[in-house]
Amino acid sequence: MFLTRRSLNLSLSAVALALAGCATQAPQPQPPAQPQQPVQPSVPPSKPAEPAKPGAIQFVPATFAALPGWERDDVRAAWPAFMSSCSVLVKRAEWKEPCTIARQVNGNDDKAIRLFFESFFEPRQVIAPDGADTGLVTGYYEPLLRGSRKKGGPFQTPLYKVPDDLITVDLAGVYPELKGMRLRGRLQGKKLVPYSTREQIDRADFTGKELLWVDDPVEAFFLQVQGSGRVQLGDETVRVAYADQNGHPYKSIGRYLVEKGELTGDQASAQGIKAWIAGHPTRMAELFNANPSYVFFREEKLPDPKIGPKGSLGVPLTPLRSVAVDATQLPLGAPVFLSTTHANSDMPLQRLVMAQDTGGAIRGAIRVDYFFGFGTEAAENAGRMKQKGTVWVLMPKEAPSPAVSVTAAPRKS
Repeated sequence: MFLTRRSLNLSLSAVALALAGCATQAPQPQPPAQPQQPVQPSVPPSKPAEPAKPGAIQFVPATFAALPGWERDDVRAAWPAFMSSCSVLVKRAEWKEPCTIARQVNGNDDKAIRLFFESFFEPRQVIAPDGADTGLVTGYYEPLLRGSRKKGGPFQTPLYKVPDDLITVDLAGVYPELKGMRLRGRLQGKKLVPYSTREQIDRADFTGKELLWVDDPVEAFFLQVQGSGRVQLGDETVRVAYADQNGHPYKSIGRYLVEKGELTGDQASAQGIKAWIAGHPTRMAELFNANPSYVFFREEKLPDPKIGPKGSLGVPLTPLRSVAVDATQLPLGAPVFLSTTHANSDMPLQRLVMAQDTGGAIRGAIRVDYFFGFGTEAAENAGRMKQKGTVWVLMPKEAPSPAVSVTAAPRKS
């Protein structure tokens, strides 16, 4: 599809005053715009047109009226997350104007926020290269583990900091077209060889590389999948944040159990996997080693428990309003309108979120990991979240099709 670009027929000062004053009513929704069709060249009857080749990801222009649930969403809840994204995006030319104007918007006024987005942004529906308009939506959360700074008693499972022999090479320094891609390994003589797998790390002597010790190996594994979490050390609680990864690709242990015939697809939730481990404790190492990826952590203070961990964009995640995406497919930091259903339910979940994180398992044009936040309820919902969803990226009206690149290493395993 050809993407159309519409000029903004409003003076900058007029829109800013309208947004700041918040007395202006939001424009009435317009009927969905029909995507502009490419003009087909005339072809002689004796030479039929060639069939369309498999294309790249498409961003098809739409209207806000076409977004299911847009008028019902409380966009005030998304505003802090958007302003966090703007703290990074404002440095880019196409985002400078809307992110600067956003500072004048009353963040408590639903109508003013809605007017802002409808004035400065255009929704573009994401269509996968294979033509699919729906994809998979999963969930993640920030777990809480019990730990100690010293090994002893129930605290027998280490969380490791980044080992000194792990070498990370930014390939963009040699091949600019590989911007954002990293190669990880260790030196063996003068050669860079792959770093140890999960199984090799668990068997190796990593004495001195322990960051903290926790009391549950299962929760320690799932901490790596989530990418960050909190550890309660007696009266003190600290955050352990993603620091690096061993360079091996993430492989789903849920899929491993399904392929082995141990669980069905519906049973392979976090809760189902933990129940399987409880019933097969002698096979826990076998299961964990099916995922060669290993995450290393760093310790951070937790001055405000209400503030979420930082995602790949470098800003704190907002519960229920931040998502992880594949940054090679969608622009990191951009507002995204997500239409899916609640965990293990047919109840619609349609809201404005921000693409502020990435993950080793998050691959594909329409692949979203929804951040549920911290706590027991967040853990329950994230573990059961495996729904179909549709995605629209909100781009500044004068911006071209999203140019995507990985700007940070995946935060999650």
